[in-house]
Amino acid sequence: MKFDEFTGTVQHRLELPGTGETVRAIRATLLTLGERLPAGHADDLAASLPMEIKWYLTGAVGEHGQHFDWNEFVDRVADIEETDPSGAAYHARVIVDLVHSLVPESDFQQLRDSLPEEREKWSKLFEVVDAGGWDEAGDAPAEGGE
Repeated sequence: MKFDEFTGTVQHRLELPGTGETVRAIRATLLTLGERLPAGHADDLAASLPMEIKWYLTGAVGEHGQHFDWNEFVDRVADIEETDPSGAAYHARVIVDLVHSLVPESDFQQLRDSLPEEREKWSKLFEVVDAGGWDEAGDAPAEGGE
């Protein structure tokens, strides 16, 4: 998948008005996720993503391996994206679902395993994935996805 297709898919799924808002949502989610993951895990997860997208998980991150909980993750995403925490959490779930569809299952499992603290709260990040992923036929998350 190329950058334009990735951003177009995110824009369509999130029903965002423009490319700027879409890129900001992607950057906010992946940069914050990259800050939380150890550098090697972020590199593995990013390897299958478009070059411009993988940068947010790897090169744009000042410090990998930071320890913060789900609520802090959502707050950071919301601050970067300039949206409310509820919207930021939903955007992150949808973006992570698209990432899931592009990376090897072993790399995605490594992502899950990198978030062991408060696993129940971090599971909120994977709600769309765990509900069966995006339902392309209906253009909405699979039942229970939000």
